[in-house]
Amino acid sequence: MSGVRGGTDAETAGRMVEETLDRLAASGDRAACEAAEELVRVLMDFYGAGFTRALDLLGRDPDRAAREARDALLGDELVASLLVLHGLHPDDVPTRITRALNAVPHPVESAGFDPATGELRLRLTGSGGCGSTREAVEQVARDVLVCFAPEVTAVVLEADTEREPVLLQIGAGPPAASGTNGRPPAAAAP
Repeated sequence: MSGVRGGTDAETAGRMVEETLDRLAASGDRAACEAAEELVRVLMDFYGAGFTRALDLLGRDPDRAAREARDALLGDELVASLLVLHGLHPDDVPTRITRALNAVPHPVESAGFDPATGELRLRLTGSGGCGSTREAVEQVARDVLVCFAPEVTAVVLEADTEREPVLLQIGAGPPAASGTNGRPPAAAAP
C-alpha cells in the first residue's frame, strides 16, 4: 500500500522498522540495537512534536482562512524544519531566508546568498541593539536559519559601510572667551 506522494503507509512502515530492529537484535550487537531503538524513539518524538504543533496552530482559530493557517504552519520553526527535511516546503530558498530573517530579533536583511558556498551575507538595517555584538547577531541568524533554510551553511554580517556620526564636545562658549572654570570671564567693574 502506498500513502501520499508515493510514500509508505503506516502499517508497512511499522513493519519495516520492526524487521530492521529484529535484524539488528539478531546480529548480537547489543549496543547497535540499543542505538537504533533510541534513534527510532527520538525520531518519533520529533515527528510527534511537529504534528502536535501543526494541530495546535490549526486549532487556535477554527474560522481562520486557509491562507492564514498555511502561513502559520510555514512560519513555525518546527513544522518548517520537518517540511524542509522532506523536501516538502513549498517556498523557495530566498523566500525561506526572508521568513527566517523576519524572526531574528535584530534589524537585518539579506545582502546576498551564494548557493554554491551556502554563505548568506547580512547587513544591519538599524541599531544592533544594546550589547549586541556582530557575533551575537550572526549566531541568532544561524539558529533561526537552520530550521527554515538549512541550505545556509555560513552567515556573515557585513561591515558597516556608513561611518558613525562624530561625537562633538560642546563647551560653554568659544575657547577664547572661556575662563578657567569654563564660564565667560567676569566683566570688570566701572
